[in-house]
Amino acid sequence: MSAAKYLNENRIDVAGTGFTVLDRVYADGDFAGEALGGSCGNVLLSLAMLHRQVAPVLLLGDDDEGGRLVDEFMEAGAITDFIRRRADLRSPVLAQTLDTDLGQHDFSFVCPETSEDFPRYEPIGVEEVSLAKSMLAQCAVFYADRLSESILVAMRTAGAAGAVVFFEPSDIEYDDLFDEALRIATILKFSEDRLGGRLADRVYNCIMIVTHGADGLEVRDGEQTIWCDAIDAPEVLDTCGSGDMVSVGVIDWVLANGFGTARLTAGALLGGVVAGQRLAAENCAYAGARGLFRKRGAEYVRGILGASARPLSGDHAATTR
Repeated sequence: MSAAKYLNENRIDVAGTGFTVLDRVYADGDFAGEALGGSCGNVLLSLAMLHRQVAPVLLLGDDDEGGRLVDEFMEAGAITDFIRRRADLRSPVLAQTLDTDLGQHDFSFVCPETSEDFPRYEPIGVEEVSLAKSMLAQCAVFYADRLSESILVAMRTAGAAGAVVFFEPSDIEYDDLFDEALRIATILKFSEDRLGGRLADRVYNCIMIVTHGADGLEVRDGEQTIWCDAIDAPEVLDTCGSGDMVSVGVIDWVLANGFGTARLTAGALLGGVVAGQRLAAENCAYAGARGLFRKRGAEYVRGILGASARPLSGDHAATTR
């Protein structure tokens, strides 16, 4: 279905922009294949595979790599009308090296075979936002993991129309833009190790999901903090994409329950957080950011997310303080 027809008949579940790359995976020293990667790409593609109506807003090169990324979105059922491709750009590529014995991975923008630099991510600009403006004003959730002036405009457009704005930064590069993004965000998700100290003095009025690696995470809402212990993985082959799976669980939960900005609280999000933790734990048993999807299928993943409706087991603590 075309974007124009869909927008006339329905509401977009999730629009988003940010870090989307072609991952070239090297497992135990050998090339193991290519797949769409990056936090934004992984979150949006996973939600599309779960039959959510997803519209990525991206800028890619008019090259084979860009074609591969668009094809993956199309195969998952995403609306790709807002992915713009330019002949003067090269689509971003990232090398992922995986040690399956240790369950560890690393990333590099340098090709391990040729030592040449891979093309880097390019954020959307004014033209891409203009193309997507009417869609952004109709989406239920807007996701971003990177910032630029144009991405901020997209966030503002979606937020002003009532969308839940999910902001998941990996770094703070532009202080003024970042402070504005915090004022717009409904949900802010970040790693305590990476950004905790740098966010300590920032002013924000949103729900925060603060991850603490293997220990678990906390959900903060004003003076309330809910701690969630990590869920043990059945096997650890690859932890890549674990944080993204938590985001997928939260966003899917928001959509399933029809939460808008006025109804969101830390307690309301808890079911989605736990669903995402369960999904992340199971995904660790498979290689790749969406290894669980690839090996077990989207319906199996949907079953994991549905398990969040059941009471928490004794080995998973959710405590309020």
